[in-house]
Amino acid sequence: MNKTITPGPASGDLAFIPLGGTGEIGMNLNVYRCDGKLLAVDCGIGFAGPDFPAAEIVVPDAAWLAERADQLVGLVITHAHEDHVGAVAHLWPSLECPVYAGPFVSAVLRRKLAEAGLSQDVELHTKPIPGRWKLGPFDLEFLRVTHSVPEAAALVIRTRHGTVLHTGDWKLDPEPLIGPPTDEAAFARLAEEGVLAMVCDSTNALVEGHSGSEAEVRRNFHALIRQLRGRVAVTCFATNLARVESIALAAKAAGRDVALFGRSLRNAVNAARECGYLSQVPDFVSEEEAGFIPDDNLLIICTGSQGEPRSALSKIAADTHPHMALGEGDTVIFSSRMIPGNERAIRRLQDDLTRRGCRVMTADDHAVHVSGHPCRDELKRLYQLVKPRIAVPVHGEWRHLSEHAALARECGAEAIIVEDGDVLRLSGNKPDVADSVPVGRLAVDEKRLLPLEGGLMSARKRMLFNGVVVASLAVDEQGRVVGRPRVSAPGLFEAEGPEHEQLADELARGMHELPKGLRREDGAVTEAARALLRKAVGRRLRKRPNVEVHLLRV
Repeated sequence: MNKTITPGPASGDLAFIPLGGTGEIGMNLNVYRCDGKLLAVDCGIGFAGPDFPAAEIVVPDAAWLAERADQLVGLVITHAHEDHVGAVAHLWPSLECPVYAGPFVSAVLRRKLAEAGLSQDVELHTKPIPGRWKLGPFDLEFLRVTHSVPEAAALVIRTRHGTVLHTGDWKLDPEPLIGPPTDEAAFARLAEEGVLAMVCDSTNALVEGHSGSEAEVRRNFHALIRQLRGRVAVTCFATNLARVESIALAAKAAGRDVALFGRSLRNAVNAARECGYLSQVPDFVSEEEAGFIPDDNLLIICTGSQGEPRSALSKIAADTHPHMALGEGDTVIFSSRMIPGNERAIRRLQDDLTRRGCRVMTADDHAVHVSGHPCRDELKRLYQLVKPRIAVPVHGEWRHLSEHAALARECGAEAIIVEDGDVLRLSGNKPDVADSVPVGRLAVDEKRLLPLEGGLMSARKRMLFNGVVVASLAVDEQGRVVGRPRVSAPGLFEAEGPEHEQLADELARGMHELPKGLRREDGAVTEAARALLRKAVGRRLRKRPNVEVHLLRV
């Protein structure tokens, strides 16, 4: 989505500019502007969703920021979830700025950068949590928060115009299991300094009460896994190490060996062990070994909780995984929430597993998941602690932002709803959306980034629904068809069906009827052939396929 660019001050103000993650779930990329310098916070991926079946993973379009890379003092990552760190390797080459993160995020990020061949290029600074440092006009501080990943941090941004608290993702959990609870005393101390604005997580703004504790999930897993028979598979977010630890310890108590399935899960566990986590968990068995362990003595933890088609669980459900199969008598537990937009893919995966004879358990019917985001009681508590003058809801769709804004007003803050591309000026007497910048989404296509609504992705989407026809024909210098054209329409007609030959005959007749003057022009002949084939398929199937014509002049 492109927005009109209006002139704005190059220096002398403080502004918040979300380029991704505000008005949507995932793909977080935020920018703060202070006195002509820019600071980026988080850089994550998102899911394309059912509206874009030709793409799986998307990242924010950072072109506006890349054009101002000389003003960019750094990129700060608040935590290790993919929607906050997953796009760094894709977008850093256009930004080329220093990156700042806590120890666990750094361990995860180093592996991502190595896979992308960037480990020697990126200037990665590891900061303690809590920890404080300066970048240009920004005086930055990490504050400890609890989330469904170790070492999540809120970011305090002190400037001469005032202090902004960027919460990142957080919750209040008295028993987080891995790492200490949210540092509420630090937030109270920040309030004593005075907080101009709080840019805050809105994911659960519609949910009353409290998000719940990881400790309760651990107790439930111990009771649940003990009573199961056959092979057990549990899928969860790879970086939810407290959950991984709970599952592994419950399996150990039930006499089961544990195997990890999925590259991102193995990377997260290796990063965790590097940082001193999972010390109570025995070594995991390999994928190859898992297939030889008796069914009642095996539990696998696997990727695929969001129905990703290339994930380990999707391959297992399709019976295409080289080392693991599940079927009658086995159990699959989804220990996660459905990210909006993924519902169809997740339900399809669950149906495929059920069709194979597996028993499927989810958080809807068993207490195997708690959210890592704050519900309404936790949001109210944070507002009581921080007492911000201005509230800026982020990390949510419009319904989440709107409900969060209403809650913030009840708590005494002035709430402003913005969306990706808005330039919210926080300095001055009154905050206002004073400008806008271009934003968009790019599809990750192996090592390429393609505009989601650009020519290539649009062509793929058309081919997916309308098919493709490929024709080859030879003509002489006078434009007469030599031999017989060859036509194929994979996905539209059966390979051995008569339609391909019929289309070739129609193409030859149509070429013969072209005016002699047009036959000598390659472009005219090619366009005429495309039109003939498109009409011929349209009459049969009421589709408008992409048509590719290869013309040979002999």
